[in-house]
Amino acid sequence: MIRLWTLLVTLLVAVPAYAQDKLVVSIWGGSWRDLVADTVAKKFTAETGVPVEFITGGTIDRLNKEKLAKGSPESDITFTTSHVGWLYANDGLFENLDLAKIPNAKNLADEAKVSPYHLGAWAYVYTIGYRTDLIKNMKFESWNDLWSPELKGKIASPDFDPSHIIAVAALLSGADAAHWEKGQEKLKALKPNFKAFYTNDANSQQLLASGETPVQVVLSMNAYYMMGQGIPLTLAMPKEGAVLGIDTVAVMKGSKKVDLAHKFINVLYDPVVQAEIAKQKKGSPAVLNAKLDPEIAKLPGVFTSAEQWKQQINIDAKLRAAKTAEWRKWFAENIMN
Repeated sequence: MIRLWTLLVTLLVAVPAYAQDKLVVSIWGGSWRDLVADTVAKKFTAETGVPVEFITGGTIDRLNKEKLAKGSPESDITFTTSHVGWLYANDGLFENLDLAKIPNAKNLADEAKVSPYHLGAWAYVYTIGYRTDLIKNMKFESWNDLWSPELKGKIASPDFDPSHIIAVAALLSGADAAHWEKGQEKLKALKPNFKAFYTNDANSQQLLASGETPVQVVLSMNAYYMMGQGIPLTLAMPKEGAVLGIDTVAVMKGSKKVDLAHKFINVLYDPVVQAEIAKQKKGSPAVLNAKLDPEIAKLPGVFTSAEQWKQQINIDAKLRAAKTAEWRKWFAENIMN
């Protein structure tokens, strides 16, 4: 009996202290939660024995909850957009990341190194998507094509984030997002071509599926989902580049599982995991050493090389965080009304 108890004590000591603990991840719900659960979390739990629990909600709702809970976060890890991540960081809600604990991060694309607090998890683009059965004489080789009189009353873009079309208008006016005012007249000239402004991904899909707005400034991942549903949709890659979007991952300040959180992020950057994420969502891996299926790698808006990343329109995430409220107000007053 003494030998049995000695063996049991030895086994208990050998088990890592966190084996029966859990890691809490904050993310959007639905397919995003399922994506991370089926890829990163599954591998992380297999390697550490630590289960992963998810908290889901909208981008701003989750930010506001963490502001109220400052210092005592609900989650250990948060996935959010690159610019909203800066709102967390500016409020002191994110830990400084220790890249020595994330060795797989050495393969990150430069654009995915968003800040010392949050790093890119995957990428996508906002670009021109159009119904090929309804728009037959245009290829959208340039963003300027959106201003064609033939598209009067046919275009939609997001009402919750006008930064994409604001940056494009500035670029076409010889400026950039930091000097966006130079594109205001260009944007006003586009107003007759707008038919609607979609409020979320589902609304975007509905407007395209019905043909009410056969042309959209659209999220590439949404477009590929719709193509999979049989909608005759094409994604254009204008010569000026598409507007790069990056979703990011961060460790919450006040988390009691900082080391585990870094292990989770390191698993996220495993090239096999990144390739699977790209396959499921038709987006770009954040690391440059992921080996994608050739059919995925050739899709418009999927980038596998440093050169491809740099060819896109990349709005500085910190600038975007600072300007989003101003841009939304101006866009609502001058374009949507």
